[in-house]
Amino acid sequence: MWAVASHVLKNKLTRKKRYPLVLMLEPLFRCNLACAGCGKIQYPSHILKQELTPEQCFSAVDECGAPIVSIPGGEPLMHSNIETIVEGLVARKKYVYLCTNAVLLKEKIDLFRPTKYLTFSVHMDGLEEEHDFAVCREGVYADALEAIKLALDRGFRVTTNTTLFEGAVPGRVREFFDEMTELGVEGMMVSPGYSYSKAPDQGSFLHRDRTRGLFRRILAAPRKGWRFNQSPLFLEFLMGNEGRDYHCTPWGNPTYNLFGWQKPCYLLQEGYAETFDELMEATDWEQYGHERNDKCRDCMVHSGYEATAVDQTFGSLRGFLATVRATFLGYRWTEDREDEGSGGEAGGAGIVELPAVERTQVATCGSVRTETKA
Repeated sequence: MWAVASHVLKNKLTRKKRYPLVLMLEPLFRCNLACAGCGKIQYPSHILKQELTPEQCFSAVDECGAPIVSIPGGEPLMHSNIETIVEGLVARKKYVYLCTNAVLLKEKIDLFRPTKYLTFSVHMDGLEEEHDFAVCREGVYADALEAIKLALDRGFRVTTNTTLFEGAVPGRVREFFDEMTELGVEGMMVSPGYSYSKAPDQGSFLHRDRTRGLFRRILAAPRKGWRFNQSPLFLEFLMGNEGRDYHCTPWGNPTYNLFGWQKPCYLLQEGYAETFDELMEATDWEQYGHERNDKCRDCMVHSGYEATAVDQTFGSLRGFLATVRATFLGYRWTEDREDEGSGGEAGGAGIVELPAVERTQVATCGSVRTETKA
């Protein structure tokens, strides 16, 4: 995307060390689902009833200057003025990703007009069984599928956003990618879940070594036609490829919500700044990262590492050539690297076989715990 490339190059030329790529704009925390792996909606009712005004959203976007605005939540389609917010951002020529579970999309779709600046990013955590279990409600997958088809028929840009947890079955995830590709979505995003301390289910978050093993099994030997709305270098990072042992870039996706500018990132809540400049200048960035902070130890989420992959693309000739190669030839899935701690060995197709596991559903909806067999 030229908007991102020009933004990065401009900051590189001015030797700016820290700059945002994507603004995570949370206009509300209220949601119409209660997913067991979510740590974003556990607030008192008086907070859940509050919303950012369109003017507050526009001010944050102008202050930040990022070319892309992601609108998560909560559920953004529950916001009383979401169409006004989107219209104002599109008028500023920002690329808007409206993140939605799509439960309300069919009802609200007439509020929006198709444009290259607006994409519906639909949260889909796998095929019907897995998705409905993850969101703790039957029928959500079917509703989302109908909404995606409607949006595509209306000419809207549509992508999917998938979060994976311990117990995900690689073959089923690959089938899901096939189904979304056949459906005609523009691209797919995939990421391991972050271990929110407030999430009801604490047993299903992936550790770093398990994340690498899982994603190597899912992403190895990609099917023809799969399109990911992500940096191919980030996908190689998820698989643990040599040369992709990235460090987090938390300022790449700053977050603005009801409380202000969240420190230090979209996933951690360790205070708030009143202004974007205060966030960037007063945050002690050096205390964060998987080697420095226990809260960051297992995190491999796109909101922290996509910006690192993009920086590598434009930060060196080697990174640029690696991205060009991966863009035209596909991301690299090496066959000779074992995943430390995964207990698996590379098979003939280059896919790391994880230890056999037994899936057991526990009482908490959305939780799948796994016990590795000896």
